[in-house]
Amino acid sequence: MAEIIIYSKPGCPYCHAAMDLLDRKGVEYTDIVASNDPAKKQEMIQRSGGRMTFPQIFVDGKHIGGSDDLHALDARGGLDPLLAAE
Repeated sequence: MAEIIIYSKPGCPYCHAAMDLLDRKGVEYTDIVASNDPAKKQEMIQRSGGRMTFPQIFVDGKHIGGSDDLHALDARGGLDPLLAAE
């Protein structure tokens, strides 16, 4: 199973939507609440190439983007193969 990391912010509807999608897929993910942790937020910004909005999602170290990017990837049929990667 792929390693999924989500940098999130409490109360963020986009974060919630991304996590809901992953929950429906039945995959585990690590939720890093970065909005109130300057070090984690800086880590997210560096890993995402400068993106500062929440959430930022990574699958096996690859930056997927935000919630809209995750949903678009799923709609194209590209998410399931990433999630199933060994």
